[in-house]
Amino acid sequence: MTRFSPRTAPLRRAGGLAATALLLAAGPLTVAAAAPARAAAPARAAAPARAADPVFTLGGPAETALHPYAEGGGAPKRSTAGITVTNPADEGYEGEFTLTFDLTGVAGVADVAFDPGPGVECETKGTRSAVCTGDTLAPGLSTVTGLLLGAAKGSEQGAAGTIRVTGEARSATSTPLAAPFAPFTPFTTRVTVGGPDLVMRKLPFDHEPTPGQKQQAPITFANRGSRDADGVVLTLRYSRGLDIPQRYSNCAYTTDETWTTARCSVEGAFEAGATYTLAAPLTLEATTRAYRDLFVYGIQEAGTVPRAASAARSERGSGTVLRAVPLTKALAARGVDLEPGDNEQEAEFRTANTADFMAYGDEASGAAGATVTARLGFHNDGPAWIGRIRSGGSVAAVDFTVPQGATVTSAPKGCRGVTAEGAYREDRKTPAPRYLCPAPTAVRDGGGLDLSFGLRIDKALIGAAGRVTVRGPGLQEAGLPFDPKPGNNTARVVLNGQSGGGPSPSPAPPAEGGPGAGSGRTPSVAPGTSGTGAPGTTGRGGGSLASTGSPAAMTAAVTAIAALTTGLALFAAARRGRKA
Repeated sequence: MTRFSPRTAPLRRAGGLAATALLLAAGPLTVAAAAPARAAAPARAAAPARAADPVFTLGGPAETALHPYAEGGGAPKRSTAGITVTNPADEGYEGEFTLTFDLTGVAGVADVAFDPGPGVECETKGTRSAVCTGDTLAPGLSTVTGLLLGAAKGSEQGAAGTIRVTGEARSATSTPLAAPFAPFTPFTTRVTVGGPDLVMRKLPFDHEPTPGQKQQAPITFANRGSRDADGVVLTLRYSRGLDIPQRYSNCAYTTDETWTTARCSVEGAFEAGATYTLAAPLTLEATTRAYRDLFVYGIQEAGTVPRAASAARSERGSGTVLRAVPLTKALAARGVDLEPGDNEQEAEFRTANTADFMAYGDEASGAAGATVTARLGFHNDGPAWIGRIRSGGSVAAVDFTVPQGATVTSAPKGCRGVTAEGAYREDRKTPAPRYLCPAPTAVRDGGGLDLSFGLRIDKALIGAAGRVTVRGPGLQEAGLPFDPKPGNNTARVVLNGQSGGGPSPSPAPPAEGGPGAGSGRTPSVAPGTSGTGAPGTTGRGGGSLASTGSPAAMTAAVTAIAALTTGLALFAAARRGRKA
C-alpha cells in the first residue's frame, strides 16, 4: 500500500482562518449575527463523528473459486483475493487502522494465508480469525492485503463458505470531544471449492498490417477446470482503427470515442476438459484510420460478467447467431473461474499510417486596456486516428507563446504556464509568457483540441504576434512521428495586425529554445479550421477575436475621427475661397 502524508489538518486550519477573515470583512452586523452560532458550538462538538472523517469502504471479489484439494500430495494451488479499502477523501488519512477477518465461515473449506501490502502487518489467531494493521490510508482505492486461499484437506467439490472483514481507523488528529474512530463499511466474500477454468488461446496475428488489411480470427478457448461452464460470454473489444464487419444477433455492441465492445452470449454446456472454437472465424480489419490499436478478446461463464454501465446504450446485431463448436471432447453447475487471469488475450497492432495535425490561431484588434478572446488549437486531418490507449498519456500538446504587449487573463483548465524558454515555472498564480496544453489520450480523425485564452492588451503594438505550435506532449518531445506535414504544425495569434488586404506582419522572433526556433519557416494562420476537442472544450479557429475593450475608448476614437473629417472639410473650403 502506498504511503501518503495527508494535508487534512492544514486545510482545516486554513478554512478557519478564511472564515475569520470573512467575518471581519463583513462588518459589525455580520459579527453580531454570528454570535448565536458560536454559543451553540459545544452542542455540535458532542456529535458522534467529525464531518471531516471519511467513511472507508472495504471491498474485494464477491466470490473466489479454489482448485480442489490434491489428494495425491504436492504443493496445493492457491487462489488470490485482494482486499481493498476505498478512501473517498481527496487527502490521505493518517492514523492507525485495523482490519479484522472472521474465518469461522470457511472452516473445513479453505486454508487462509496473507500477503500484506507495504506498511501493513497481518497476524492470524488460530484458524478462526486474523488481524491486519497499518498507519496510513491513501486517497481512492488501495489494496491492503491479498488472501492466499487453498482448498482445505477433506473439502469436497462444491463446498462453500464466507469470510467477513470489518475495520476501524483511529485518527491521528482526534480530540477528546471528537469520535476517536472513523467508520468502515464491512465486506463479505464467498469461497467455493471447484469451478470451471476458461482459458483463451492466443491468436497468431500479423501485428504490422497495412490499412485495409483483413485477418482471420478463429477464437478458440478451453475449459480446464473441474466443473462445466453453463453458457459463456465472449467479449470482443477493439480500438477505433480496427473493425469486425460481422454483426451477430446474439451480440450487444457499444461504441464510444475510442472503443467498440461486443458482448456475445453463447448458450450451451461447455464441458470441463474440452476445447471450443467459433463455428466460423471472425474477420479483423485494419481500417484506413488505423495507427496504434488494440484488440482484446476474452471468455467468461454466463452469469459471472457484471453488467456494464454502457449496456443501456448497446445495440443488437442483425446478422446470424455466433456459435461455438467443440474441437476436442472431454469429462461433468455453474461456478467461479479457477484462474481468471487466463480468460483474456490481447493483440497490439502497429499500422503503417499517418495523421496530419494542423495548428490554427486567431487575430484581434483593440486599444490598450481592452481584453480579447483568442481561440487556438489544432485539427487532425487524418487519415489515421492517434491514441495512447495503453499508456494513457497525451498524444500531443499545444505550445502557445503569448504575443508581446499582452497578458493572459484566463487560460483553459489543464494548461500549464512555463517560462519564455519553456522551463518549469514555480509561480502558478501570475500570468505566464508561454503555456503548454496537453491533448487528450486519443484524438479521432476529424477531431482535435480547441482552446480559448483571455488576453488583455497592455500595449497596442502593431502586428504583435504569438506562436501556436502543436507538438509532442513534452518539451523534450518536439516532433510528431506520425505527421507527414510538419509545415502546418505552427500558426499565429496576431494582435492589431495590418488590414486592407496587405501582407500580414511577420511574427515576433521566438524566444531562444521556444517552439519553432530554428525552423526557418514563417508560421501560417489556419483560420476556419475546426476540430472536436476534449470533453468540455468548444470553439472554432479563425475570424476576428471578440473584444471587450472600454466603451469610453471606442467613443473617443469615433469622436476623434469625426473631428478630423470636419477639420479637413473646413480647410478645403477656405482654400477654394482664397483661390476665387
